[in-house]
Amino acid sequence: MNEKTEKPNYDLAKFTYILVSLIALVTILVYTEEYVVPFVVALILWFIIHELRENLQWIPWVRENVPIWVQSLIAFFIITAVIAGIGELVYYNSSILYENIDDYEKNFQVVLLQLNDVMEMDVASKVNQYTNDFNADAFIASMIDATTTLFGDAFLILIYVIFLLIEETIFPLKLKAFYPDESEQEKKQDLFYKMDQNIGRYLRLKTLVSFMTAALSYVALIIFGVEAALFWSLLIFVLNFIPTIGSLIATVFPALFAILQMAELAPFVYIMLSVGAVQIIIGNVVEPKLMGTSLNLSSLVVVLSLTIWGGIWGIMGMILSVPITVMMIIVFEEIPSLRFIAVALSEKGQLSEAPKRKNGRQPA
Repeated sequence: MNEKTEKPNYDLAKFTYILVSLIALVTILVYTEEYVVPFVVALILWFIIHELRENLQWIPWVRENVPIWVQSLIAFFIITAVIAGIGELVYYNSSILYENIDDYEKNFQVVLLQLNDVMEMDVASKVNQYTNDFNADAFIASMIDATTTLFGDAFLILIYVIFLLIEETIFPLKLKAFYPDESEQEKKQDLFYKMDQNIGRYLRLKTLVSFMTAALSYVALIIFGVEAALFWSLLIFVLNFIPTIGSLIATVFPALFAILQMAELAPFVYIMLSVGAVQIIIGNVVEPKLMGTSLNLSSLVVVLSLTIWGGIWGIMGMILSVPITVMMIIVFEEIPSLRFIAVALSEKGQLSEAPKRKNGRQPA
């Protein structure tokens, strides 16, 4: 009888402990967003550096003669150059859009009049009522503040990445100090390597899929004569990292802009159909074939993680939702008391095996 009563009490205490810990963790994440998000982004960049470094190690001479820290430095500069190039392209295309903003405002009024005829109601006056209340000075001030924050975060991310790369060189020594037993050391190395491989593969394939989507969308936008097509393609590339809803948002934005540029409703339909077809084909045919089941994540978990992390950290949380969830599953697998969570988050209730480390491959 005592055993039967103790069992429910133990389960209740365990559930309460997990619930309280979860609430505390979410509270901490919300209030420390300013510092934690840059660190998570830096961690993702660290994984990307590992992925680039692994590609460099396919070259035998590099693998045998170039030190790991030099390979990391090369990968770091490649990433920095790519990000700087994207930033320059965004700035250039944004300036083009800003120069033509007066024309877009006039076209917007023309489209509103067309909507009046189509819907047989006074849409223009209602929309203009909302737009007249728009405070342009406040919006510009908020944009300047956001830009300042972005540059500050970029500097903090850079510092985090540098220290992660430095810490990586002495991590094996710390691992030996933490776990004197060699079998335990090997087990922890496999854990980090598994995390490195899964997240690195996801980022590599997702980048490839997003690039394919952006490139084909760019061709469609050029065909229909949309201005700053490169800017919208870059936006599509970034938004495709947000699961499920990212592709929808990425399709709507250039379609809405086409209305403002051409003062017609028809381009909206053309772009929604063409760019939407690209999203559907790549998202439902190409991406599943490339990704396979390597992430071991159920579709429901992907949507829930998108909602939860989006609620905690906004847009950045949505972009980071899948890599964070993958890391959580891998860590929970190694903790007996939390292993059931890893099983619940997995695709088919089966935990993936740790990949074997390749020769010359440095564990994370």
